[in-house]
Amino acid sequence: MSELSFEQMLADYDKKIRTGEIVEGTIISVKEDEIVLNIGYKSDGIITRNEYTNTPNVDLTTVASVGDTMEAKVLKVNDGEGQVLLSYKRLAAEKGSKRLEEACENKEVLKATVSQVMAGGLTVVVDESKVFIPASLVSDSYEKDLTKYNGQEIEFVVIEFNPKKRRIIGDRKQLLVASRKAAQEELLSKISVGSVVEGTIKNVTDFGAFIDLGGIDGLLHISEMSWGRIEHPKKVFKVGDTVKALVKDINGTKIALSLKFDDTNPWKGASAKYAVGTVVSGKVARMTDFGAFIELEPGIDALLHVSQISKSHVEKPADALKIGESIEAQIVDFNEDEKKISLSKKALEPDVETEVETEETTEVE
Repeated sequence: MSELSFEQMLADYDKKIRTGEIVEGTIISVKEDEIVLNIGYKSDGIITRNEYTNTPNVDLTTVASVGDTMEAKVLKVNDGEGQVLLSYKRLAAEKGSKRLEEACENKEVLKATVSQVMAGGLTVVVDESKVFIPASLVSDSYEKDLTKYNGQEIEFVVIEFNPKKRRIIGDRKQLLVASRKAAQEELLSKISVGSVVEGTIKNVTDFGAFIDLGGIDGLLHISEMSWGRIEHPKKVFKVGDTVKALVKDINGTKIALSLKFDDTNPWKGASAKYAVGTVVSGKVARMTDFGAFIELEPGIDALLHVSQISKSHVEKPADALKIGESIEAQIVDFNEDEKKISLSKKALEPDVETEVETEETTEVE
């Protein structure tokens, strides 16, 4: 007990308090499971751990100190041992309930830590008052596993307040939707076709990759990933990669991206590099009945027609060539406008008549 004058002790002795009354006191003792308050009454007030918070196993010495003042609600004037039983959490819950009611009316954005994760949603606590956020209102996209939110501080709004039915419902989704919409509008106001944007790979599919640009996901189609051929997007990108891309098209909130930057276009300067008559080397990329396509470099394929494979008769390309095989051929046609190059392998073969003449000349000598 703190030291008091005789007059103050007499006044405290005559003081009357009632169950349900709100009292203020000064902490005179703190234990792990109990707080003792001087409430200006003939008996001290006691707040047990269970009446301080709903959080289990809290060490009260970490949340309260001797000399602190606090308010509490009277549960019993005499707990059987001549002390006043008080509750801090119930008073906090009442204040929290009022706070939530006002927040619901004003559509105020609240912030609280997730205290429990269930199959149906999340529970957060605001001043000892519980708010339930259904799984469907946790995010703006479907999330099967909500455990990542446990212990996380989140923002939400109260959309239903009915304490009599114990229904205080929160909504986080509408905040995310509003935030995403604002981010979309900001992004669209800054970019146009031809802009270079930076984003993070969000998902990789068979046909391309979706890149989070900050409010909008842009699609990088497999055909726009390289000037050359891409076997599968997953062999080039993984979720979390940072990518700089070119905005190819904008249609509403749909953004098409490309990695085919103009300064890396292999067709630039190709007319000099692949002039008619030049002998080049390349790999057989694919074959058809009428010929084989030879990759001269990533992004530039040339056609080797079946009639140009050899001076000897070739029925179909597969009879003379294999996919991945390296060959040499001569460029016989170059069309920059249509981006077409024609090759001839047989142009590099010696004439059969010349070979025969050479052999005959050797025999006569």
